[in-house]
Amino acid sequence: MSELEEAKSKMPSDTGMLEVGEGGLVRAVVKGNRGGLAHSYLQGAHVTHFQPPDQAPVLFLSSASRFEAGKPIRGGVPIVFPWFGPHPTDKSAPQHGFARTLKWEPYAVRSAFTGEVELLLRLQSFEATRRSMPNDFELIYSVQVGRELRLSLTVTNTSDSPFTFEEALHTYLSVGDVRQITIEGLAGRTFIDKVDGARRKIQSDGPMKISGETDRVYLDTTETVCVTDPQMGRRLLISKEDSASTVVWNPWIEKAKAMSDFGDDEWPRMLCIETANVADNRITLAPGASHTMRATIASESLE
Repeated sequence: MSELEEAKSKMPSDTGMLEVGEGGLVRAVVKGNRGGLAHSYLQGAHVTHFQPPDQAPVLFLSSASRFEAGKPIRGGVPIVFPWFGPHPTDKSAPQHGFARTLKWEPYAVRSAFTGEVELLLRLQSFEATRRSMPNDFELIYSVQVGRELRLSLTVTNTSDSPFTFEEALHTYLSVGDVRQITIEGLAGRTFIDKVDGARRKIQSDGPMKISGETDRVYLDTTETVCVTDPQMGRRLLISKEDSASTVVWNPWIEKAKAMSDFGDDEWPRMLCIETANVADNRITLAPGASHTMRATIASESLE
């Protein structure tokens, strides 16, 4: 049985949304009943494309991205779990955890009366995950497509002891020129500046601009982030629930050149605004408890 046939056999109904995508990997094509289109690969439950009705695509995907089994995809919305960045003790463990490179299974498909279509994907602990995280868990990921892209990640502790984890929806936004955009919603917040030795700083008042390599973890922030993009004539809004961290990232010139799966000249066309619970805001779950983090990505015209 092929990977596509196996995936279709697990679908709750024959929706026709599964197909072979880049690199032979299986993806779901999710179309809102009133517009909106998204692609979500079963590997990593990775959303690589979202286009609202009658608008340009919202997500950035590198032309150099690998689409290989067990390799992360560069762009879209990777899922970070159960740690952010390098593993705290095991240098051989994958960057940003294992969830973004494992194969998830289709769990359910739903249609809302408002026109959105929702795809649910599931990942459960097994022998390979227990090598770096001994606790058992279940992840349910919701991809809801319409005029907006609504994402939610539910983590359930199915083990008999508490565990602590970090999580992020590592969203790559498509922008006209990152040097021209402005970012609002983070003024006055404390952030960890990973470009400057993880020093803690306070974001200045007024709109934020990107003028060099940027890698910041904003703590204790629940506000909506607004990215105003004059070149593309739109405003991108990233709102969230049960997320206390926001990560802002752009690799700039030298780091882009150092990444084999990222085009040397692509950095001006992307900006990561990540919905997260990391560092001081990591989550601890008791046995049997669940936690759901939600993000909504919307686009509106500047006119």
